[in-house]
Amino acid sequence: MDKQLNLKPAFIERMQKLLEKNDFEKYIKSLDQDTQVSIRCNTLKISPEELKTRLETKGWKISQPWKSYPEVFVVEGKFVNEDEAEEIKRKLMDKGINVNIIKNIDDKIVNEKVNDINNISISKQREPDDGLGCEKGQILINLEPGELGRSLEHLLGYYYAQDLASMLPVLVLEPKPGELILDMCSSPGSKTTQIAASMGNKGSVIANEVSLGRIKILAANLERCGASNSVITKKDGIALCKRLGNAGFLFDKILIDAPCSGEGTLRSSPKTSIMWNPKAITSLSKLQKSMVESAIEILKPNGIIVYSTCTHTPEENEEVLDYILNKFKDSVKIEPIKLPVKCREGITEWQDKKYSSEVKKACRVYPHDTGTEGFFVAKLRKIK
Repeated sequence: MDKQLNLKPAFIERMQKLLEKNDFEKYIKSLDQDTQVSIRCNTLKISPEELKTRLETKGWKISQPWKSYPEVFVVEGKFVNEDEAEEIKRKLMDKGINVNIIKNIDDKIVNEKVNDINNISISKQREPDDGLGCEKGQILINLEPGELGRSLEHLLGYYYAQDLASMLPVLVLEPKPGELILDMCSSPGSKTTQIAASMGNKGSVIANEVSLGRIKILAANLERCGASNSVITKKDGIALCKRLGNAGFLFDKILIDAPCSGEGTLRSSPKTSIMWNPKAITSLSKLQKSMVESAIEILKPNGIIVYSTCTHTPEENEEVLDYILNKFKDSVKIEPIKLPVKCREGITEWQDKKYSSEVKKACRVYPHDTGTEGFFVAKLRKIK
């Protein structure tokens, strides 16, 4: 594989049990592909229409994949003329970045590949009506490395670079102006800034993070995006819930984007394959159960908890939900969710364990289904 993933035999065996043979093969193939370049318009500072116009003026090709969420953009590349494309190609190759050129010549696609490792592509279009939106003589190329982060619009906080799957938990949370919300594991701030934008900065968000180093990144992102209704706390999530409970705080909604084994991030973070360890899964599952359990204690009646991970492991997903349903039989339920990507329902059996049929209401997101990172999202409601 181009990304040189070091998939351990135990990981492969587990994924083969989760997915049928043809499905597994598609999954493995998808890991070698790059995720879409996606950004979220920060509506605290600019409207999606204004931002789209600004970025298109720069030559960027922008699409909005989810009709109900116009703030979500996919950056498909940028348009340049032929001389600019050749200059960019030369600069990239001088830096050792390999180039893949795709030319449309007389309606025939000709690939000229030069060690296509980083999938830097240049698409030359001969006709104006090519389905890509470019005019005659224009060439669509990928953004250069680092271009997304150094643009003026990014520095001004007009958008946040965020994988599409990472946006899903907040869509399920549905933050409203005036609510009191806890983001238990907040850094680097992608979901916290998304929450603040959904609330229009009205209400309060407690953005908690246990690591001081990560708090610096969180604070910088909150400031850049103008999330002025956010308060940062530095505390272990479970200890924070206990302290807030003792102080009489009750929250309308809580987001637990839990620390996890990260199996869903293999496309964007190949090093995860090296760090993956089955023993860590067991340890993380215990931590996740305690986090959700402690969050329920500070949730208002009829309040919502959204639990999410970027992993596929049932121990960190359905098993956590099953544990909570058993512990809080009469006071917590799982609610169905609807998302703008393909969702597979939660599984009810894994190895020698059986889970409540209610976990089917959770959403499993696989990269070969959606072109995004892998994710798991569930919505819990405290009924009393």
